[in-house]
Amino acid sequence: MADVTADLEAGTALEIGCGEGADAVWLAERGWRVTAVDLSPTAIRRARAVAAERGLSDRLSFVVGSGADAAPPGTFDLVSASFLHSWDEDFPRIPLLRAAADRVAGGGHLLVVSHAAAPPWSTGHGDGHTPRLLPPEEELRLLALDPDAWEHVLVETRRREVTDPDGRPATLEDGILLLRRRPERTQITDA
Repeated sequence: MADVTADLEAGTALEIGCGEGADAVWLAERGWRVTAVDLSPTAIRRARAVAAERGLSDRLSFVVGSGADAAPPGTFDLVSASFLHSWDEDFPRIPLLRAAADRVAGGGHLLVVSHAAAPPWSTGHGDGHTPRLLPPEEELRLLALDPDAWEHVLVETRRREVTDPDGRPATLEDGILLLRRRPERTQITDA
């Protein structure tokens, strides 16, 4: 998220599935006004505490709820969802991401960062107990956003070096979708 958004002009942001608020805090420290949503009251309580410790409470608003609909009305310059996955087969990931896209202002960005493949140490992938992980191209296709309204800025898989649970080096694959909503055109009519 940091690599992809570092060059975007700060404005208003909405983060869906913020967890304990690391991304929201990072954005606020760089001048964004952030509304962050998560289902977990415990995660939101911890995120608020971190924001207060860093003196960012005036730039951050945390909301307990599900998806973009839990946020106050309006649009945002950046709407993001990072690693919004669930082991629940009925988890409505694509509808949640479509609803998030609806909250992007004209000229603003939608950022979706996801696991594009299971970690190499995972033994349960494909057993019905892990979420179905898709490459970003497939997620983009499933989102079915109007191509006349959206510009594809980044649609790629990035590799990230980590340490596995046993202390060995490993590589993870993250899917990156950065889409820009084209500004709405106003029609000029003769009076």
